[in-house]
Amino acid sequence: MPRISPPWLVTGAAGFIGSHVVERLLRMRESVRIVDNMSTGKRANVFPGTELIEGDISDPVICQTAMRGVKGVIHLAALGSVPKSLETPALCHSSNETGAFNIFEAAVRAGVKRVVYASSSAVYGDDARPRKKEDIIGRCLSPYAASKRINEIHAQTWQQCYGLETVGLRFFNVFGPRQDPNGAYAAVIPQWIVAMRDGRDVFINGDGKNSRDFCFVGDVAQALLLAASTKNAAAFGEVFNVGLGKSTSLNELFHMLAGLVEKETGRKVPPAIYRDFRAGDIRHSCADTTKIQELLHFDPQHPVKDGLRETVRAMLQENSRHVAMPATRRTRKAA
Repeated sequence: MPRISPPWLVTGAAGFIGSHVVERLLRMRESVRIVDNMSTGKRANVFPGTELIEGDISDPVICQTAMRGVKGVIHLAALGSVPKSLETPALCHSSNETGAFNIFEAAVRAGVKRVVYASSSAVYGDDARPRKKEDIIGRCLSPYAASKRINEIHAQTWQQCYGLETVGLRFFNVFGPRQDPNGAYAAVIPQWIVAMRDGRDVFINGDGKNSRDFCFVGDVAQALLLAASTKNAAAFGEVFNVGLGKSTSLNELFHMLAGLVEKETGRKVPPAIYRDFRAGDIRHSCADTTKIQELLHFDPQHPVKDGLRETVRAMLQENSRHVAMPATRRTRKAA
């Protein structure tokens, strides 16, 4: 009988970033177990060839069940919206702080060696420096930012006290196929693509000169797998920026997207409509990626326009959802 390798556990794997990580693991012929409560994840993002546990990581029993026999953990499940965290801070606390605590605790109890987890550039808060370095942060400006900072503190503590190999990744502005364009908390890139496709107005807050570090989801998945597989002990207990290390203004973003959508649809995209600056918006944000390049050898492969081209094509083509994968081994719903 062939030996089945222990699975990787990926939380939040029915979501945007998680589904790309799972896809890469399956292409590497790895076994994958996923946990998702389907609150924001989509069943269409659950790949055949995975074992699904449907449940919430705020329940310690779910985490203990999911952790049995896994080789490592990539923890992505979270309430991922700053505005929603301001509206429902208790839900943010339960999903992000209690959930991550349960994951770290269950990993130690199960003897799992490593947990890679998602943090966020939101932890930089009111730090005014346009280029963000990991060792300089500001005051948190939302419950979401606070929850991610607490995740980092817990991870570093579990590394120090229990020897758990934790690696945190501070995501900047991630974009790509499967990102949800709908709802009040949707990210700007999928929102704009759908609006341009449908001939609706695109709005830019302020003068369009605000800039962000937009990073393609394939490069984010690369960073997560590098963190999951690294043998460099200097990375354990650390957090790393994940971005391109280059910023793009909203005006530049609009013009690139408009050109790509026009090429795909053959229809002219109207000019953007400018409105007032949004309160609390940071003017410029860009990742300093020196640390992740040096310790994890991160090497993003997608310049912004290349990533946007792939994203536009995927979102405008209904049949570009998933590639064929092995048949599902087992699906279950946690009690």
